Amino acid sequence: MRLGLSVALAAVLGVVFTLLVRFFARRLGFVAPPREDRWHTTSTASLGGVAIFAAFSLVYLTVAPTAPKAPALLWMGALVFVGGLVDDVVRIKPYAKLVLQLVAAGGLAASGLRLPWTHSDPVNDLITLFWLVAITNALNLLDNMDGLAGGIAAIGCLFLTINFILNGQQTEAFLPAVLGGAILGFLIFNVNPASIFMGDCGSMFLGFLLAGSALLSEYDRSRSLAAILFTPVLILLIPIFDTSFVTITRKLSRRPIAVGGRDHTSHRLVALGMSEQQAVLRFYALALLSGVLALAVRWLGMAIGLLLVPSFGLGVLFLGLYLEGVRVYAPGDVPAGGTVIRILADLTYKRRIFEVLLDVILVVLAYYGAYLLRWDGTLPGEQLAIFGRTLVLVIPIQIACLLLGGLYRGLWRYAGVDDAVTIGKSVLVAAAASGIVILALYHTTPHGPSRGVLVLDAILLLLFIGVSRLAFRLLRVLVVGGARGGATGQPMLIYGAGDGGELLAREILNNAGYGYAPIGFIDDDVRKAGKMLHGLPIYASKRLEELIRTYGIHEVVVSSQKVPESQLSDIRNLGVRLRRMRITIE
Repeated sequence: MRLGLSVALAAVLGVVFTLLVRFFARRLGFVAPPREDRWHTTSTASLGGVAIFAAFSLVYLTVAPTAPKAPALLWMGALVFVGGLVDDVVRIKPYAKLVLQLVAAGGLAASGLRLPWTHSDPVNDLITLFWLVAITNALNLLDNMDGLAGGIAAIGCLFLTINFILNGQQTEAFLPAVLGGAILGFLIFNVNPASIFMGDCGSMFLGFLLAGSALLSEYDRSRSLAAILFTPVLILLIPIFDTSFVTITRKLSRRPIAVGGRDHTSHRLVALGMSEQQAVLRFYALALLSGVLALAVRWLGMAIGLLLVPSFGLGVLFLGLYLEGVRVYAPGDVPAGGTVIRILADLTYKRRIFEVLLDVILVVLAYYGAYLLRWDGTLPGEQLAIFGRTLVLVIPIQIACLLLGGLYRGLWRYAGVDDAVTIGKSVLVAAAASGIVILALYHTTPHGPSRGVLVLDAILLLLFIGVSRLAFRLLRVLVVGGARGGATGQPMLIYGAGDGGELLAREILNNAGYGYAPIGFIDDDVRKAGKMLHGLPIYASKRLEELIRTYGIHEVVVSSQKVPESQLSDIRNLGVRLRRMRITIE
């Protein structure tokens, strides 16, 4: 009850203080004017971080119980806040902010708060310094779109609070909970279209407090090595992912890391056709999924965590590779020369080294996952020994079979049914070959490998390899397909829901440069009416006039050459322009 009241009070004060800060920021001229390298288009009040800091501090210091190790975090967090405020008011050099962050991180580590990732305190102190500075700057860089940094920070506070409660650390839970309440009060005015920004004083303060809050967790109470290794990283995965992505692409494209730009992952989603709200909600969903996974590995343990977390990490990697190919700058604006990310993206569909290395990881995950499923998440000692001895055989046998099966001759971005058949044949042969070798090796041993493991390995390998090869197609559907509702362009209809119409729709949906927003198909075959093709509805041709009026359609593209001219004339008489799709071979 007290926790809930503290959160509610922090949220109310967050609203009140944000209104006051917004008023005085406008009166005193503390506004962020629009710039070419920024996302907002109107002058917007800044210093919203002052409201978050004030609401949090007032509630936490007067209402909430103070955790024994929290004072050091509060003092160092206040130092970071002051540094960010000075930067918002008079601007200081990036290296000066970095030095300030290092001082605050060093002070916190000196107080005894550290990430217990190794058995060496000095090493843990160095890891902690990097963790605090990295997350502080990660959230600062993530503050690039209305409501994004604040929402992600609030989600992080939610899962940190749950983590403390599960640890039995009720007092420590108040810190992220009250901080989350203060953020929610500010977030009301920060969602698109934002009327106030948090500024560096807000984003740096939030990043430092979130990173520092993770250090308050007594991991020994969770009795899970997975919680020690995975929980803080998964809870704060989104700022880590976005910052890593932007840092690598800017550094290797010779762009200043500390200078703003429209090359964040959120900006790339908008470039694919999403609205700002849709892009931000996608990141909220990913942050929630990552937080749920962080809580799941607490109960599932290290054995299953070693399967789930790398699998989730591969999914995030594929998302990064897919978004890297989205153009966010004008041609020629990026200096000539490749980048590591660009090379990796190129490797995924042109070169085979990346595919082979990826498949080695997938083979290991599939084989390990098969043992976990067969033995209900806990590997008996003898089975773990068998896994270790046979893995060195499974990897080369299965990779060789995948090579001989033709798996490394396809282009991922255009994978289709034929590629799926090739994947199925290659994977089944690979699993069968490795299974035969393993059974032959242990045929005289009374306690050999389980046959169920070999069957599960074939199923998981088929799933992993199939998803990896179809990753770009799947992401195109999930990301670009999700953006269709907010797509902009000229509304149009496609005449003909056959092979030609399917080809035309796919091309239009995958290339925003055409400037079309397809409403659906019309077709003379009434049996197709009411069905869907590429997510677009198919209408009977007799409804054409109704659709033109309803959606304001001025253009119909004919996908078939078989439509008689008399029928086309009837369409022209409805006041729309007709265009034909033609494929010519010269």
